[in-house]
Amino acid sequence: MDSPVKKALQSAVSKILEPLATLFLKHGEAYGAFEQLARNAFVKAGFPHMEESGKRPTISGIAALTGLSRKAVAHYQRPELEGQNQSRLRYSRAVRVISGWVNDPLYHLNGVPAVLSIDGPNSRFSELVRHYSGDVSPGALLAMLQQSGNIQVENGSAELVTRAYVPMDTEPDTLNILGVDVAELIHTVSHNVSAEPGNRMFQRKVSAATLNRDDLEAFRVFSNERSQQLLEEYDAWLTRHDISVHSKSQEDAVYVAVGIYYTEGLNQEKP
Repeated sequence: MDSPVKKALQSAVSKILEPLATLFLKHGEAYGAFEQLARNAFVKAGFPHMEESGKRPTISGIAALTGLSRKAVAHYQRPELEGQNQSRLRYSRAVRVISGWVNDPLYHLNGVPAVLSIDGPNSRFSELVRHYSGDVSPGALLAMLQQSGNIQVENGSAELVTRAYVPMDTEPDTLNILGVDVAELIHTVSHNVSAEPGNRMFQRKVSAATLNRDDLEAFRVFSNERSQQLLEEYDAWLTRHDISVHSKSQEDAVYVAVGIYYTEGLNQEKP
């Protein structure tokens, strides 16, 4: 690797690692736990890297590629923790249910998400959950959406009051969003570094280092409202093109995501 590229890469990764280290320390995790995760990540990344290079991935090959011992490579060949999978699954199911509630006319009243009955054999909320969330218990989904502040339950019915799902009461689920969303952003940036211009994924942001402090709250509110509006437009489009709507095989399904984030207070260099 060229020296300027190597330095730029190391500088970029250093900026990523510092907030991660802060998060680790905040939750009582020391460097040893981080090191184990780093070793595991290099092993997991090594196998597809060798396959893309036209080589058959082996423990010896991964060891040579990553600088880890053969024993370490063999040790870190483990599936993802079940708890992480369950956390991701809960998040995905909650998002799908809210999306169906917002976009499916079956669950609308005068063009807006309807108040759905909870109790009884003809529970509309249970029907919504079965339609958009597989075999998950309607009661479990109801509790999740109550904890996150998405729904309000009154007189045996559920009303959708907030469309953006962010788990509030379960910290592991919130941290899982960190892993998924940041990983997707890094994947996009990594792809764009070497991709041809016509094959690059969308990656943009706006920022200002000299915003009047008195206008900060107004911009936060403005950006939140507009960002939520745009994401709901994307969500409606994705719902219309969901594979289940067209009764196609799951083999034709692909994953896609668009994310928007807001931040303030970082010590970026001013112009």
